[in-house]
Amino acid sequence: MANEPENRPPDGPGITRKELLKRAGGGAALLSVPSLLAACGGGSGGGGSSSGAGGSTSSAKLKTGGHLRVGATGGSAKDVIDAHNAIADTDIVRISTLYEPLAAPTPDFKSTQMVLAESIEPVNGNAALWDIRLRPGIEFTNGQTVTADDVIFSINRIINPKSPGTGAASIGYINTKGMKKMDSRTVRVPLQFANAGFIDDLGQYFNNIVPTNYNPKSPVGTAAWKFQSFTPGQQSVFVKNPNYWQSGRPYADQLTIIDFADDTARVNALLANQIDIADTVPTELLPQVQSNGNALAIDNPAGGWLPITMRVDQPPFNDVRVRQAMRLIVNRPQMVEQVLSGHGDTGNDLYGRFDPSYDTSLPQRHQDIEQAKSLLKAAGHEGLTVTLVTGDILAGVPEESQVFAQQAKAAGVTVNLDKSTTFYGSNYLKYTFAMDFWGPRRYLSQVAQGSLPNSPFNETHWDNAQFKKLIAEARAEVNTSKRYDLIHEAQTIEYNEGGYIIAFFPNFTFGASSKLGGIPPGLQSTFLMGPALKDIGFKA
Repeated sequence: MANEPENRPPDGPGITRKELLKRAGGGAALLSVPSLLAACGGGSGGGGSSSGAGGSTSSAKLKTGGHLRVGATGGSAKDVIDAHNAIADTDIVRISTLYEPLAAPTPDFKSTQMVLAESIEPVNGNAALWDIRLRPGIEFTNGQTVTADDVIFSINRIINPKSPGTGAASIGYINTKGMKKMDSRTVRVPLQFANAGFIDDLGQYFNNIVPTNYNPKSPVGTAAWKFQSFTPGQQSVFVKNPNYWQSGRPYADQLTIIDFADDTARVNALLANQIDIADTVPTELLPQVQSNGNALAIDNPAGGWLPITMRVDQPPFNDVRVRQAMRLIVNRPQMVEQVLSGHGDTGNDLYGRFDPSYDTSLPQRHQDIEQAKSLLKAAGHEGLTVTLVTGDILAGVPEESQVFAQQAKAAGVTVNLDKSTTFYGSNYLKYTFAMDFWGPRRYLSQVAQGSLPNSPFNETHWDNAQFKKLIAEARAEVNTSKRYDLIHEAQTIEYNEGGYIIAFFPNFTFGASSKLGGIPPGLQSTFLMGPALKDIGFKA
């Protein structure tokens, strides 16, 4: 990992903000671009691109066999292989090759697909009561059949208040005492409140299904690979699961995930044919991959974001006109070019960009210095001076804050940077004006994490009565069209009055050997790399 922020006090037993976001994919996508340029998006946007030998790999004819070697970002003696407690990027890739959840995002993050579940449906249209129906005949790598008992056990293990897993923050609203086994493949799951986004929350990589006799020291999962060995901070080795429920997968006979603390070393290993995939490539190293005849550079749009956060309950940002002015100060394309060299897409102060409910009809916000000045003057804050708390919490965050401070001068605003070395210390969530980072989520899932008064990371202290009402109604609405209409109303409120400045979305960049095929198009985060490995093989 490029930058290691200080841990703040845990929000739950043993879980820090940094760990939770990384475990939840919150940092994974952004940690995939660990260069000084890699913190944003913008530019012309559009689809992903790839260059180098071999061209597109998704339609290549593949052969069975071979040894697939993956270079993962970071790694340390604290690495884990527990199905419910991934911390580092290396953990994320590792557990995603060994375990599977009931559902999962598609590689482009535009929808959620069933994995171990045959179906996850509300009972009689009631979004507060759900039936999870397992696919028939799926086995763990030890030969045990996956049953409803394993689902109940796994959910209880994740939410266990004495030792919560990563997913406790995402599915903690399940009424675990009310869960009921309907038959060997079906579990009825009551929620504490109606939530049509339950499938999205449940379908995250850390909410894996394990057997009732699960032992993380001798891990057993349902995925395409069987555990062989694990050396924390060095590598993990897996072999093909001959009884995998998806016929013909995986293609390779063996998979080795190798830890690389240094970005350059990881890329050099790819170019020297010592590994077959580099799970991330910093943007300044992309030209080396692009110019190499034996490698392919893949540069995909992604949904991670690095917001500037404004506390809506503290002056001067308790005046909506000041928040609107600060958003109008940002020159988004310029920010992208200066911070990311164009590897990304401009933002519009809303998250969840790949969610089908994302309202693309809202006007793209552009820099308007004169309007910003007018709003600040009307609010009584002409010549405003503010302090922006920043730090080495993720690659690109310090650069974004510097560029913003420079742009703000045109509106007569002085932005003093407080380069905190303990960003996630005791003052986190108390800052009036600060930076942060998040990974891709569906809109309602992200709202639950950071945009409600009871959200664990409501860093803007956003508390809007109409917004809360709309979100509650959207959660309870099982009709997709009606739910999207409610979400659009909520997004409009956030767009006009919210406390986030979201200027860009950084791309997900990684490298692969030109000998490989089957890389899914649109892959946009590290935590989706693991499941994709079963579909990747060597060209015939």
